[in-house]
Amino acid sequence: MSVVLEQVTKTFEDPHRPGGRVTAVDDVSLVIAEGELVTLLGPSGCGKTTALRMIAGFELPTAGRILIDGHDVSRLPPHARNAAMVFQSYAIFPHLTVARNVAFGLEMRGLPQGEIASRVRAVLELVELSGLEHRSPEQLSGGQQQRVALARAIVTEPRVLLFDEPLSNLDAKLREQMRVEVRRLQRRLQITSVYVTHDQAEAMALSDRIVVMEAGRVQQVAAPFEVYARPANRFVADFLGRVNFLEGRVVSVGVTGVIVEVQGRRMEVPWRLPAPPAGAAVTLVVRPETIALTPDPAGRDTGFRGSIRRAVYLGATAEYEVDWNGTPLLVVSGNPLEQSLIPEGAAVGFDFSPCTVHLLPADSPARS
Repeated sequence: MSVVLEQVTKTFEDPHRPGGRVTAVDDVSLVIAEGELVTLLGPSGCGKTTALRMIAGFELPTAGRILIDGHDVSRLPPHARNAAMVFQSYAIFPHLTVARNVAFGLEMRGLPQGEIASRVRAVLELVELSGLEHRSPEQLSGGQQQRVALARAIVTEPRVLLFDEPLSNLDAKLREQMRVEVRRLQRRLQITSVYVTHDQAEAMALSDRIVVMEAGRVQQVAAPFEVYARPANRFVADFLGRVNFLEGRVVSVGVTGVIVEVQGRRMEVPWRLPAPPAGAAVTLVVRPETIALTPDPAGRDTGFRGSIRRAVYLGATAEYEVDWNGTPLLVVSGNPLEQSLIPEGAAVGFDFSPCTVHLLPADSPARS
């Protein structure tokens, strides 16, 4: 079942300005295909949760339309949309057992007891909670409570499954485990799903596509690799992961790439249409894990040179801040067990492959 937002806008009264309005979602259009899991990602206050609540029916759009499976549901109440929500706070009933919590929606629909018992049994097996039917929520771990909330959502066989930051209350390790489970279930059931989070790693791990939002507007819609490797603007590049911005100038435009000069060095960077013209100022988006460091570079051609301002050992990686002619540069080095940590103050060479670089216009703000 597809979900379509057509020029959807939502405004609220401004509590600080009598008669004024605040725009939470601003002219958003989006098509979510059947069986797809799309994540709305952005900082607090960007409009992602308001957009989700409008799909669910908890908020009505000020303008625009919301369609589910081709039907305009913009003014329908939540129960008439056949969409289920998994909340951040679990929202399971503390006085009911696991089985009764999962059965609640089916009981409200008046299904026969035999069918309810069969469907509850099947969905508890699906979320790996078999044998816990008679436990109360207080006897469950956080991860198990979230599985109960997920089971209660999918047992009604909704057309659309909505997730409102459902893993944010879990610890880091359990959050990683649960996002694998959520993705496994969503793929198995092929339920069209919309997921809201501010966690970039969660969005990358779960999504078929990511919708990056800022100030109520969509900044980019693309697959996780595309959003990370080829961000649409500086906001997206900075929000999704960690990044270095290097200032350069276009020397010439070739058939396969753009010749860019950075701190006196020229390199050919792959480009996508439209290519920036010769002489244009550009910003190079360079991810810290794409930079290779060379200790003690004297007498060797290592590309650029700098010195270690800060070195932090993080187990799986080592993180360095390199002083590059007064400019701080973040470098993340994998597998530091193979090499000893480069000490602070040491001279280093560094370089990066031009094929990992993404070009943006020098004045590339978020889309207004």
